[in-house]
Amino acid sequence: MSQKTVAASIHSKESRTSNKKGVFTYGNDTIHYDVIRKTKPADNTKKVARKVIIKVHPDQRVVATVPHDARDDAIQGAMHKRARWIWQSINEFAKQKDAVLAKRYVSGETQFYLGKRYVLKVIVDAEQAPNIKLSRGKLNLTIKHEVNKDIDDRLMNIKPLIDKWYQQKAKTVFNDRLLALLPKTTWVIGIPSFRVMAMKKQWGSCSTKGNLMLNPHLIKAPKECIDYVILHELCHIAEHNHSERFWRLLTQVMPNWKDVKAKLDDMAEMFLND
Repeated sequence: MSQKTVAASIHSKESRTSNKKGVFTYGNDTIHYDVIRKTKPADNTKKVARKVIIKVHPDQRVVATVPHDARDDAIQGAMHKRARWIWQSINEFAKQKDAVLAKRYVSGETQFYLGKRYVLKVIVDAEQAPNIKLSRGKLNLTIKHEVNKDIDDRLMNIKPLIDKWYQQKAKTVFNDRLLALLPKTTWVIGIPSFRVMAMKKQWGSCSTKGNLMLNPHLIKAPKECIDYVILHELCHIAEHNHSERFWRLLTQVMPNWKDVKAKLDDMAEMFLND
């Protein structure tokens, strides 16, 4: 029987409070949006931002972050006020998504590693064993024989080499980052075990026994994004849920986690385009 896990999701709707849904129309289009209410501050004297912050994500999800006591009509009014901008943003992201092409694994394509773009260069050398090296903005992939133009042929011959390279890099970097972050997580006893496994909807997960699972595609993201996912999962060792205590713990070890998560969400489609 598989262990239960709590996961750091790709494009997840994480917040310290419950999400609610809203809807409005613009022309002939119906636009749905999520509402995230900020937690009521414990200190009543603390100044609280009163603005409704609206964000349209690359997956065309619309999110309104609002004060804890914002009225529904005030939220709806803010959405209507920016309706044209929201509609335009949704359509722009939809166009970008249509323009994203599946990888063909040919020279000139873009590959990512630790948040940087690299140009794939396929080199044919019968004398060399297949290998991959980073050099001056290029991901040089050496193979022994020419791969024909058929996409299935390239997927069978080149994609496994790149996938294996990402897996190997992920294991090394994730282990280094885990060791570097452990001093922050004082509730973790010993060094948690982890394994690397490709997942479509999760960046990582944590079992009830404290074992971590991390997505190799995460190696394409900047180190701060890798740190966010690892810290997220380490926090689940103490709080195996997404309660307010969990979010307070995550904020304690990574105060800017929301900004980092937003960056990871915005780049997810590029990193997962394989």
